[in-house]
Amino acid sequence: MPKAQETVLEIDLKALKHNFEYLKSKTQKDTKTLAVVKAFAYGSHADTIANCLQDLDVDYFAVAYVSEGIALRDAGIIKPILVLHPQVINFKTLIEKCLEPSLYNAKVLREFIAVALEEGQTNYPIHIKFNTGLNRLGFWENDVDHIISKLKETNSVKAKSVFSHLAASEDLSEKEFTSQQIQNFEKIAKEFSEKIGYKPLLHICNTSGILNYPEAHFDMVRAGIGLYGFGNSEKENKNFKPIATLKSVISQIHHVEKGETVGYNRAYKSKDFTKTATIPIGHADGIGRQYGNGNGYVIINGKPAHIIGNVCMDMIMVDITNIDCKEGDEVIIFGNHPHSASEFSKTAQTISYEIITAISPRVKRLFLT
Repeated sequence: MPKAQETVLEIDLKALKHNFEYLKSKTQKDTKTLAVVKAFAYGSHADTIANCLQDLDVDYFAVAYVSEGIALRDAGIIKPILVLHPQVINFKTLIEKCLEPSLYNAKVLREFIAVALEEGQTNYPIHIKFNTGLNRLGFWENDVDHIISKLKETNSVKAKSVFSHLAASEDLSEKEFTSQQIQNFEKIAKEFSEKIGYKPLLHICNTSGILNYPEAHFDMVRAGIGLYGFGNSEKENKNFKPIATLKSVISQIHHVEKGETVGYNRAYKSKDFTKTATIPIGHADGIGRQYGNGNGYVIINGKPAHIIGNVCMDMIMVDITNIDCKEGDEVIIFGNHPHSASEFSKTAQTISYEIITAISPRVKRLFLT
């Protein structure tokens, strides 16, 4: 890999292919795969990631919002796109771009049917979401009759899928709760299919569900964080390859005498002679202030260098007292295991999802093929 000469996010498309194929190998033979590419494909680059996965013949895509689906259509994505959290104001645009809405309560179902009728649609694909324990979005089990009555009143829409979301599929200590969610979903799906008179696609598994609950793969699984290189467990992380490596360079080295301070609010006070390196990345790039003051660390020439003082908007300072390095040397903020985004995020008591989705668009993306 080329040495960084500026702050850059390297995205390894071979690693993406590896992760996709690994998840496929864990999926039941006839089960479809939906790739979740919301939040700019988890902070990487949605257009490139989606086109790569489309070339790998993924069956479906999912995004959070209509604007994300529009961007994928404009980037050449022709596969079906599920919008997980559409807003009523965007329903007409959603139809214009052939996106497929998740409908999760009586209001959005009623409003989407009205727009579909207004737009002259017939059997427009919709996805009905049920809440089985996450308590975030979704119809309740006792809403089935209401949904069926609304769908039988019109031919403007048709249920393409019925789905739910597991709350703790990565936590095996919550296996009883997850199994109960799956059982509830099966019950709801059976009732729905019998009353509507056809069988929609069924899906409930996220990445951890794919790995831990093969009995619940049903007709489709939703691969999210696993595509980007994380298995949500120490064991499974070994089978994935993080696709993103965040790199930068040393801009300047300072020699700080005992008693001197570093950075805003004089947050770091040197207890002895300290050598520091200033690196062009900060909280405007996604490295939040919680990583400062000795919490987070980067890798320079194979050694950890802890962030000292407060993280600035565009810069961090790190302690390189015991590291042989010079100005212009490469800095790894996170990359492959063991110094992955997952490990980096732990230093601030958070998770890989947060750090990878936070990387600013101003950070240059470099694609490795």
